[in-house]
Amino acid sequence: MSKSTAEKMTGYRWTIVSLLLFSTTINYMDRNVIGYLKDYFCSTDGFGWSSTDFSILTSVFTAFYAGFTLFAGFIIDKIGTKIGLAASLIIWSLAGMASAFMGKGLFGQIAARGVFGGGESGNFPASIKTVAEWFPKKERALATGIFNSGSNIGAMICALIIPVILAAWNPNEGNGLFLGIFHGWQMAFLITGLIGFLWLFFWSKLYNTPKFMLEKGKINKGEYDYIHADDEAAPILDATAPKVKVPWYKMLTYKQTWAFVAGKFMTDGIWWFLLFWLPTYIKQQFCVGMSPVETKHTVMISTFIVYGIAIIGSVYGGSIPMTFMNKGWQTYRARMTALLMIAFAPLLLVSTQWVAAGYGIVAAVAIISIAGAAHQAWSANLFTTVSDMFPKKAVGSVTGIGAAAGGLGGVLVQLLAGGLEDKYRIMGIMQASKEGLIKATQAIPLEKVKIDNLKEVMVDPTNTAMFEQARHLISTNVSVAYGIMFTTCALAYLIAWSIMKVLVPKHTVITDL
Repeated sequence: MSKSTAEKMTGYRWTIVSLLLFSTTINYMDRNVIGYLKDYFCSTDGFGWSSTDFSILTSVFTAFYAGFTLFAGFIIDKIGTKIGLAASLIIWSLAGMASAFMGKGLFGQIAARGVFGGGESGNFPASIKTVAEWFPKKERALATGIFNSGSNIGAMICALIIPVILAAWNPNEGNGLFLGIFHGWQMAFLITGLIGFLWLFFWSKLYNTPKFMLEKGKINKGEYDYIHADDEAAPILDATAPKVKVPWYKMLTYKQTWAFVAGKFMTDGIWWFLLFWLPTYIKQQFCVGMSPVETKHTVMISTFIVYGIAIIGSVYGGSIPMTFMNKGWQTYRARMTALLMIAFAPLLLVSTQWVAAGYGIVAAVAIISIAGAAHQAWSANLFTTVSDMFPKKAVGSVTGIGAAAGGLGGVLVQLLAGGLEDKYRIMGIMQASKEGLIKATQAIPLEKVKIDNLKEVMVDPTNTAMFEQARHLISTNVSVAYGIMFTTCALAYLIAWSIMKVLVPKHTVITDL
């Protein structure tokens, strides 16, 4: 393409990626609501759940997300992205709102969250397929990074609005119910669920395939040719010949699929751990002794910073391989080099608890922010490996298979997080009990003791020194649990990269589908 042609071509593909950014923002805003409701769900004034109960809820969501994603990609390859993504958003928005009516019981919330996970499963297969249809290879990682930054924006919005919504209609904080009926936790589900329907209007009006938009005059021939500039040459087929349907399970016969599966399985759960557990980590490790208002502001600001910095990683990380390709590097070499560079950054997580103990919350948030940015950079490039190696008609299916594997990894990570937190919390409680600092009551058995209700089980509630000693024993043990989780997160990326490289040592495009 000549310089003059490039200068005259339209840029409608960036409108398309803006729509994907909007949908992903809504997707993660709806998903992340429960991360900011965890402390309420697990408090004696709220649902009275344990951390294990909460991890079961998030794991069920993740399992349904993973299971349905396996088929969502295949379905989207068949019905197209316009209908597929719209249907996905309608299902998850309605299911998210339904959580407001399921009460405080674990099983009711599990039912709603399961359907919610199934609905959300269509977002990424549809978005990755859309990027493959609308962008040339060298821009795909950047486009993916842009729309994938919506996962951070959605989390940032939650950090700002969910604590406010929860407090605004919370009798425990002296405020009445909305319309005398709805509690703050219910309003959090209802408000975030309704926002998705606004996106549907813009999607229906602005989205279609490049060919359709060319015919309608929304894009010109220059942009259309640029989008398809590096498409592999296809054999000329008889137009009357029947199209061969490619079953999704055939994708499992390719090492390229398993490389993507390995990358997703090993690393997706890391981001979900940050989404669902970061607010609790900040509160438990740094907010003990603060007033409720101070705690709310500390959690809000800390998580806002982490997710905000992650946006930089998502967009910049997507541009790294493009820089290499502009220098003449082959696509796969550029992509894998970028992934390897990114994989080293999360190693800093190993030092999180040590740094937090010596330098406080600012240093801990800084390290977690770097790791979060690295994950988003990794994710933007990992998704793009699918469209690098598979034909466009198979992108949704392969993405769905990989996302299912990522969901399975997410289930394991969340169960590990919940189990470790409860195990080490109880270890601290038993130590405090053995030293005569606390004792079980009829209302609060030892396994239900938390920092929030610690004063209610103190042997001498008026003794501040005893309280601080008991709190220290519990917090120190819980800190060990988080140290194990951060180490697991730190090593996941290099292990994933190594497996991917072994499976696909050099770039091989799939041409027999």
